[in-house]
Amino acid sequence: MRSLDFLLAAETEEQVEKIGETELLVGIPSYNNASTISHVVQAVIVGLAKYFPGMRAVLVNSDGGSTDGTPALVANASVDFEGLLISAQESPLQKIVTSYLGIPGKGSAFRTIFEIARRLQAKACAVVDSDLRSITPEWMELLLGPIVFEGYDYVAPYYLRHKYDGTITNAIVYPLTRALYGVRIRQPIGGDFGFSGKLAEHYVEKDVWNSEVARFGIDIWMTTEAIASGARVCQSFLGAKIHNPKDPARDLSNMLMEVMGALFFLMEEHQDIWSQLEGSNPVRLFGFQYQVALEPVHVNVDRMLQSFHQGLADLAPIWEKILSPSVLDSLRQVQSLSPKAFRIADEVWAHVVYDAASAYHHRAIAREHLLKALTPLYLGRVASFVLETQGLTSSEAEERIEMLCQTFENEKPYLLSRWYSFSS
Repeated sequence: MRSLDFLLAAETEEQVEKIGETELLVGIPSYNNASTISHVVQAVIVGLAKYFPGMRAVLVNSDGGSTDGTPALVANASVDFEGLLISAQESPLQKIVTSYLGIPGKGSAFRTIFEIARRLQAKACAVVDSDLRSITPEWMELLLGPIVFEGYDYVAPYYLRHKYDGTITNAIVYPLTRALYGVRIRQPIGGDFGFSGKLAEHYVEKDVWNSEVARFGIDIWMTTEAIASGARVCQSFLGAKIHNPKDPARDLSNMLMEVMGALFFLMEEHQDIWSQLEGSNPVRLFGFQYQVALEPVHVNVDRMLQSFHQGLADLAPIWEKILSPSVLDSLRQVQSLSPKAFRIADEVWAHVVYDAASAYHHRAIAREHLLKALTPLYLGRVASFVLETQGLTSSEAEERIEMLCQTFENEKPYLLSRWYSFSS
């Protein structure tokens, strides 16, 4: 028996057996998303009917035990096609609404979706977040089309975002992933992806489902596994992803720990691959790029600077075990600067991330303590970026992020030296 066979509820087993096979599958993980789920499902229904007419399709809602009626809303969601300029026809879309089993988290929800895709022998799949307010039917074409029509295995999303939205991606995930694996996927943890049935089967067979990846970090895991497996990867322009952005100074400690833990876990898993690569290459981008109005993101620089300075005072014994003396000296030098002059240079920041990854690898301190100690450092870097770019447009700020990525690539020899011969 395969390790995943037991994960499907009995009723879901019966539905899968009855359906038999499908060409397309769209998964929506959910947990108490009654306010948005109907819109998401309707957009999926219209998109599949408009762009993939006549193709067999299944929508899978993998729910985490919602108490607000989310699964019922999915089951009952429908679309009146009159006036939509779509040829009148019976939609071949079928729905599977199921509660996922396993440890709580988005990863376990995805695991159920991957398994159903494997059993139904789906050719092309997509997953979209259940709290989207900006999803349109065109997202189905953009996430599934490159797989169905162009032979790609993985489609990452490309969103337009405010310059202070997605700061973990901008400061860490994008520069690090690009420098490690040599591909310029701009939003590796976007949340909405397309992937081939073959790649879904690869995901199912990986032995990570009782790890932290199953609770957190599933997005970066999917992207990294796609790249590391040699899959053909691309991006699709989805416009704006409208959600509820948070002040980067608030509620970020847990999220940062989850993302960084997943990144460092994957670095150990794939060190034989990334240690041999230099530079990076662009990734094909599908879709018509257009400008959209972006929701403002308000940041509290004073709070971020306070966290950084407090960390430098309170966490010095831990940082000394993680960071090289030269990096720690550079951070101490910026402590004396006025708030307006405060800057953490790109090279220093790249070394901070590379030192942290190497300390994690060598277990210089307990990994949980290491990951927690990164929050003030991260907030200091975000404050530096905000102060440097507050007079720039989002597109101009994007150029600064590209410069940071180039620095991460240039400093990769530093990572290799620390990774293989770490000393604090």
